[in-house]
Amino acid sequence: MLIAVVGGKLQGVEAVYLAQKAGWATLVIDKNPDAPAIGLCDRFLKFNFTLDHPVPPDCPRVDLILPAVEDTAVLTAVKAWAEIKNIPLAFDPTAYSLSCSKLKSDALFKRMNLPAPRPWPGCSFPVVVKPDLASGSRGVEIVSDFESFSSKFPNLQHMDHLVVQEYVDGPSYSIEIIGSPGKYQTLQVTDLGMDDIHDCKRVAAPTQLSSHDICRFEEMAVAIAEEIHLTGIMDVEVVLNKNQLKLLEIDARFPSQTPMCVYWSTGINMVEMIGSLFLNRKVKESAKRYERYVVVEHIQVSGSGMEILGEHIMAQDGPLTRHPDFFGADEAITSFVPGKSHWVATMVFVGNTQAEVNAKREKSYSQIIEATCAGLKEPLH
Repeated sequence: MLIAVVGGKLQGVEAVYLAQKAGWATLVIDKNPDAPAIGLCDRFLKFNFTLDHPVPPDCPRVDLILPAVEDTAVLTAVKAWAEIKNIPLAFDPTAYSLSCSKLKSDALFKRMNLPAPRPWPGCSFPVVVKPDLASGSRGVEIVSDFESFSSKFPNLQHMDHLVVQEYVDGPSYSIEIIGSPGKYQTLQVTDLGMDDIHDCKRVAAPTQLSSHDICRFEEMAVAIAEEIHLTGIMDVEVVLNKNQLKLLEIDARFPSQTPMCVYWSTGINMVEMIGSLFLNRKVKESAKRYERYVVVEHIQVSGSGMEILGEHIMAQDGPLTRHPDFFGADEAITSFVPGKSHWVATMVFVGNTQAEVNAKREKSYSQIIEATCAGLKEPLH
């Protein structure tokens, strides 16, 4: 089984990592010969997808294509490649075109009468301003008052590409849903931790949400999937604000960070599940099973210290390779090599209790600080 992962950045790293955990060979295709996932895959092919040239030359026969990019032109070309060569494509273009637009997604939430942050000007300050078509933390700003807002955006008539809505404070959570209309499975809810620029720096499981809120979260995810006729995978993110779950965004594409956490906590492999779906194989039931405690987080190490930062740091240094038992962590994906003064890592800590995970994490970071740098720039608690 050879899976072609189109895109070697962070989604590609996640897809390759889990494909290999499923026992599948991986081919990464990317125009960048230094993409982070290249150090993890079995084979690499440098190629720039365009509508004029959608078929990669000298490409081995692949059994499945999994896009791990958010470039519409590239995705269109990859779809053409799949159709020309009759290769299953693990992707839902229609659902993605809706979910990649925050304006369209917010309109969907409103039409379905689902709880979400109120749009400006129907809300008070502070507000969140974010690009319509960007994902994650890219371009996100929190504006505290009208004076600052007017200064940053003096021409309100030219804001069609921006989403402006109330800032809702509270813990964030994520859930994935996989399947096709009438046959959806919701997976494990994970807890998200953000850095100062609103990028996810930590994913933890099992969730601290109440069982009532978990059920409500699952119901919302299924309702949205049915409404958009999803065939594939979708990530749903919410914030718990004043005891109510409010929808922040949906993404109908393969996610990063949370699948790895879910895999280590439950053994459920989302790449294996989505592969089975598009290869017309029986998709394993995500039965409720024992959940181990897991923390997945990203660190940056230099001579001046160690920081726990958002996922964006993992795209800035490479190539990335996988290391079991890394400074006491159960596993890491990292740019570390002996003697390197600056490196990054996605650290995985696993235990049967939260206390066991916390102790393992504290000991690991103490070892890193002692061995490579001067100190930790963030408290561990």
